[in-house]
Amino acid sequence: MMYDKALVYIHGKGGTADSAKEFKSLFPEYDIYGFDYKSENPWEAEIEFKQYFTDLAKKYSIITVIATSLGAYFLMISGVQAHIHRAYFVSPIVNMERLIQDMMKRGHVSNEELENKKIIQLSTYETLSWEYYTWVKQHPIVWRVPTFILYGENDNFQTIDTINRFAESVGAKVTVMLNGEHWFHTPEQNEFRRNWLKKLIEEDKNGNN
Repeated sequence: MMYDKALVYIHGKGGTADSAKEFKSLFPEYDIYGFDYKSENPWEAEIEFKQYFTDLAKKYSIITVIATSLGAYFLMISGVQAHIHRAYFVSPIVNMERLIQDMMKRGHVSNEELENKKIIQLSTYETLSWEYYTWVKQHPIVWRVPTFILYGENDNFQTIDTINRFAESVGAKVTVMLNGEHWFHTPEQNEFRRNWLKKLIEEDKNGNN
């Protein structure tokens, strides 16, 4: 059965589009999609996400997204906000520049060193890229979509101050799970995420958001 509404789940780095099926019971009147994007950097994502959502918008009048971590960042920098009716972000990367700077600080890498070497492998197996860092600085997030953020208290990628500053700038609402992590994966965390979504969906139906 085809609906006029689509829910798109966008996974984070290392995630899987198959997780989209977890949300079917919460969105019974939506066609459910897991976006299995292939992009590994933001300039690729800008092209891939724009094409995906432009095509989807030809079939649906309402598109809602649930995006996690890097998937939320890729979504926001891809210029597709006109197609998005509502966004639920779980542990989103909302300040990639700050995240890269934090990685550089932990790895004792200076701006000059990264600019000269272009690519640096950290001991944590993460990779720093001057091209990536430069692109991020030159392409700030522009986002004006009704947005709701779920943040884990022990998230080690973005601080709550970073999340709150972003939320204030775009008018998003933030919910914090005490003792939650960046990756919501335990039964307790998954239940919290489900109840968070369920509450927001009900409020939306009742016109309270």
